[in-house]
Amino acid sequence: MKRLTDAADRYLKACGWRDIAVLKICLCALGVLIGLAVPGRKKRPAAWAASLVFVAAYVPLMGKFLPYLLGDRVAIEDIYR
Repeated sequence: MKRLTDAADRYLKACGWRDIAVLKICLCALGVLIGLAVPGRKKRPAAWAASLVFVAAYVPLMGKFLPYLLGDRVAIEDIYR
């Protein structure tokens, strides 16, 4: 697993924001395809689970992005102390 995460880190360092955007679009399309495959009676629980995962991932990401959005008015180190 460590080898896989190290390779992913090296790859991401070589990527630009456009590459990351295409990767996200690809993953979104995969999520839609998986969602279409979920049986009708299980769509509501799957939607709740996906919503919880989204919020759990989105909040920390926006916490890291906020200083950049505010124009470096807040130092990143101050947020994580």
